[in-house]
This record gives sequence, structure tokens and C-alpha cells, in this order.
Amino acid sequence: MSLQRHLSKDLILYKNLLFPSQFVKVSTLRYSCVVGIGGNIGDVCRRFNHLIFALKRFVGVDVMQSSVIVKNPPFGFTEQKDFYNAVLELRTSMQAHRFLNFLLRLEKRFGRKRSFANAPRTLDLDIIFFDNRVIDTEKLSVPHPHWRERESVVIPLSSLHVKRS
Repeated sequence: MSLQRHLSKDLILYKNLLFPSQFVKVSTLRYSCVVGIGGNIGDVCRRFNHLIFALKRFVGVDVMQSSVIVKNPPFGFTEQKDFYNAVLELRTSMQAHRFLNFLLRLEKRFGRKRSFANAPRTLDLDIIFFDNRVIDTEKLSVPHPHWRERESVVIPLSSLHVKRS
């Protein structure tokens, strides 16, 4: 069961038992990262919950917290269903490019098929931030180049608990 609140005619905020949540207070893993998650095929919210359980089974990843879920219209290719989006704060000992490859394999495990840019998808995993690093390679750009422009990232990010020192 999930709670929902309309933010506007195009944006709906969802909460369920795992979104938003805090999972791990302290992690010994080296790198902190924020991963955007999204999808618009099938029962996406249920898939997000399964993603949390899958990530918790990996030794090299700690799930720190999850955000609220936002339902929003697609961009780019607009002739498709609305997307559900959230962000996860994770910790990992993998370097950034290895972590990206891990996420790509995870997408495939959850049924992602790449057909064309902005196509409908079961699960999309994007590295938004990776340990305050700036990375600009052919395969990976961190911070994600368009994160500030996307309500599907900004709204979930604003729901994360910020750690204060």
C-alpha cells in the first residue's frame, strides 16, 4: 500500500514502506554515491522494492537511504507512459566505472532492454553523484549532467536526510 500526494497536475509523490526509508546508519564501504532509479514498464514501485532487496544482498554495496517516489511525464520520447523515479544513497567500495558496470548488469537482470534513447524501460539506474567526484569520460559523466533540470531527480533528492557534522 502506498500514500500519494499530487504536487501538480503532472507530478504525484508516492510513499510506501521502503520509500522513503533509512536503512544503514554506518557503513565501512569507501565511496558514497547517489543513484537515480526510474522506470515505466510494469509494476515499477514493486520493482523498486525488489531492487532494494537485491542491493542489500550484495556484499560490496550498502543501501543507506531511499527517497520518495515521484511519478512524472516522460521527456525526449513522449509517446509512452509516465515514469516513476526515486533516488538511493548507497555506499560501495567499487571504483566509479566498475560501479557503473555493476548497475548496468543490475538493469539487465531486472529486464531492461535498450532499443533507442529515452525508450520505455523496466528499470533505469543512473549515477547522479559519486563521492563528490567530477568524472567526464565517454561512458560516465558525474555529476549527472542534467540532474538540476529534472524534477524526477531534484524532488527525490530533497527528501533524503542530510547528514550534518
